[in-house]
Amino acid sequence: MTFRQFAFNNVFRNKRTYAAYFLSSMFSVLVFFVYAVFAFHPALKNINPNVAVGLHFAEGVIYVFSFIFVLVSMSAFLKSRKKEFGLMVMHGMSNMQLRKMVFLENVFIGFFATVFGMLVGFVFSKMILLAAENVLNLDEVLPFYWPVNAIVLTFVAFLFLFITISFFTVSVLKGNKLVDLIKGSSAPKKEPKASIALSLLAIFLIAIGYAGALIADGLQVVVAMIPVTIVVIIGTYFLFTQLSVFTINRLRKSKPFFWRKTNIVVMSDLAYRMKDNARAFFFVAIVSTVAFSAIGTLVGFRTMITADLLKNNPFAFEYTSEEGNKLETEHIQLIRHELENSPYREASADIKKMLSANDSYNVTSQSGYNQLLTTLGNDAEQVDLKENEAIMLFYESALDMETRVKQQDTITFGNLALEQKEAVPTNVFPSYRNFLVVSDKVFEQMKDYERKETYHAFYIKDWKSSIEVGKNLAKKIAQFDPEGKYEYFSLAFTWHEINQMYGAVLFIGLFIGAVFFVSAGSFLYFRLYADFEDEKRKFSAIRKLGLTDKELSRITTIQLALLFFVPIIVAMIHGAVALTALEHMFSFSLLKESTLVLSSFGLIQIIYFLFIRTNYIRKIRRSI
Repeated sequence: MTFRQFAFNNVFRNKRTYAAYFLSSMFSVLVFFVYAVFAFHPALKNINPNVAVGLHFAEGVIYVFSFIFVLVSMSAFLKSRKKEFGLMVMHGMSNMQLRKMVFLENVFIGFFATVFGMLVGFVFSKMILLAAENVLNLDEVLPFYWPVNAIVLTFVAFLFLFITISFFTVSVLKGNKLVDLIKGSSAPKKEPKASIALSLLAIFLIAIGYAGALIADGLQVVVAMIPVTIVVIIGTYFLFTQLSVFTINRLRKSKPFFWRKTNIVVMSDLAYRMKDNARAFFFVAIVSTVAFSAIGTLVGFRTMITADLLKNNPFAFEYTSEEGNKLETEHIQLIRHELENSPYREASADIKKMLSANDSYNVTSQSGYNQLLTTLGNDAEQVDLKENEAIMLFYESALDMETRVKQQDTITFGNLALEQKEAVPTNVFPSYRNFLVVSDKVFEQMKDYERKETYHAFYIKDWKSSIEVGKNLAKKIAQFDPEGKYEYFSLAFTWHEINQMYGAVLFIGLFIGAVFFVSAGSFLYFRLYADFEDEKRKFSAIRKLGLTDKELSRITTIQLALLFFVPIIVAMIHGAVALTALEHMFSFSLLKESTLVLSSFGLIQIIYFLFIRTNYIRKIRRSI
């Protein structure tokens, strides 16, 4: 048997040890390959080139994360196999041969993980493409194609990744003496200690970070984002390395708590496990926070954009024509023709841009404004003005953004003086400009205007059904005339385009979030099985003292729950604060979206925990 065959067979003899590592590596390859299939898809490039750019960016993020994840996980596995390596050295294996064996093992695993990951992705690629059509809400199908570029890119990128990681992991074995390898993880550990000052600093830094994020408002959130992030990251590191150990040590000194039932077993080595896994917890917490915040932000932006669009555009179709537009009659007839099979209501209003002594105003008549309100069914809001009265209409955003309203007693246009009666928020007109409503008689008297427009509005109750109509009209009527003579707007078609664009962004974000979250959970899974042999010996010894199966399950459940949920709970709190800061930035409630994102990830983690717990307890029972 050659040395290469020995290394190859050694991988298969340790199937249980390497199974989770192999599957997670294969999952990383699978996700990267799926992204590459989409990024190189010719149809997607034709639909929206920006999506392809975003997918390539996501590939880069996943690749960097996969490198860190695989490197750290592999190092943990090598440390758990130190005793095995020590036995090989005792039987005559040199350090060079040992490092060569580990290198070849990593290359073998990486090669097969890459091949099988691409095979699984290739088999399910058509299913994934069909799912993406629904997620992205694309008008054109994404046909199956032979992703040659995706295969080459994935194979080369991950083969390079695993070879590079193999060189890194070999360095873990350098400088280890034979006695250290033989002892492995059974070597006695120093009692973990924590600094009171650093523990208090962790609380202080996180509190300061939270306060800065929650107090900031508007654009202050952008300014505070970087310093708040740095402070919270440092505080989180000390939270796991110092504060957690300090808290456990304090609980161990409490005799009523420590001597209660099985707490003595749970707490006896919990401080050691927290200290050993502190960096892993920190890593998982930060990565999960990024996933929560990114996906919550994407979902929030989509909700804010669509909410603002729907509130500010009550009409299904709008057409604004400047005086002298020769295409006005033709375009209006086109809109009416396309809507002939849909129940709709139509209204129009003339608008004059007038210059006063201090400012410019968009002025409309009382009858035109009331006609628009009637079309919307808002007869109760109609106005009745005297000859010298005027009402200011100001734009009201769904995001509660500040609007500037000119509160003046008198507005003068040449020899015409108008008394401003009140300022009313409205979204009837299709712009962010302030409008002035005057009586019909005064409106007719306004001859010295800078520009005159006619605003045509078409109301449809079931406006979402007019997507195809809007699409057809968009092909015949440009949204903006190059000469500035008219503007055309379709609510359903614009809403459809926004959802398609953000659907693509959400697709990218959800995949990145899924990779981060599953990889973080897998990382905890690796750390759990790295200590499996020690746990098996511990429970075997305690079993002889009368430990029951029920008590074993209880102890294991508590330990696993702390391992799985402490970093995730910290990440969820961080994410909730980050999304609350986003609310303050836009003055828009994201409670529903934040709850949906955080609860979804929490549910996934609970399911993952129950699955791991069942398998882990079963393996512990079998081994003892």
